[in-house]
Amino acid sequence: MVDSHNTPARTRPGVVTISTYLLWLFALTQLIGIIITLSTLGTVSEVLDEAYRGTTANGTQNLADITTFITIGTSVFLLLLAVVLAVLGVFNNRGSNGARITTWVLGGILVCCTGGGLVSGLAGGGFGGTGQGTGDGPSPEEIQRRLDEALPGWVTPVSTLVAVIGLLALLAALILLALPKANEFFRKPKQAWEPPVPGASYPGHPQTSGEPGYPQAPGQPGYPQAPGQPGYPSAPGQPGQPPSAPYGGNQPGQPGTNPGGEQPGSDRPGPTPPPVS
Repeated sequence: MVDSHNTPARTRPGVVTISTYLLWLFALTQLIGIIITLSTLGTVSEVLDEAYRGTTANGTQNLADITTFITIGTSVFLLLLAVVLAVLGVFNNRGSNGARITTWVLGGILVCCTGGGLVSGLAGGGFGGTGQGTGDGPSPEEIQRRLDEALPGWVTPVSTLVAVIGLLALLAALILLALPKANEFFRKPKQAWEPPVPGASYPGHPQTSGEPGYPQAPGQPGYPQAPGQPGYPSAPGQPGQPPSAPYGGNQPGQPGTNPGGEQPGSDRPGPTPPPVS
């Protein structure tokens, strides 16, 4: 049996391939960002511990430890989402529409998180945020000043540059996945109909001996015929039909006599009746 419904091969457009590369670039920038954060986390913790030591703002818990825990948790969470996006890029290349929708959802979340953190850092919030300090604790500006003095000079500009590149790459990837060419690629392809091949039967139609692939009418090649029939029943006297006997006679080769004891068509006289007295 030959399948007449073939699925045409789809060609992946360049916008989908570039989108996948941009998703991988975003995951790389998130990895670089978390490496920078973890490498400077010890220094940041020391600055915060010294700034809040002996103040009422520190309370019963150490604000430096809380800040460190939140920073590590947020960085790891964003990195995991970036890795998931990188994996989704592989399925996007294969034409999975579900992967594309998931990419839009996770990408939107990461755009908000990354963009919010970038805007906060450019606004001068840093770790301490903006506003006034609490109680006798240091102000956010004082904490940021101490961090700038303790950290290497390249940390802030490199972190900002990496965040900007990652945000732009993610936005561009999401936009490319929404272009018309990408929509055609992710749309479910239609099955193309092809005419049946001679010698193949229709699906569900059993093929018999002598059948070229199409159902045949009686009398066509491939069906057994009755003796003397070339394909259709013959009328009496036609070629292929045994000759008929005269009216009232028997068929040739069949025994039988008429009531008079004579064979049909015979000139021989019958028995003489007895004389009447």
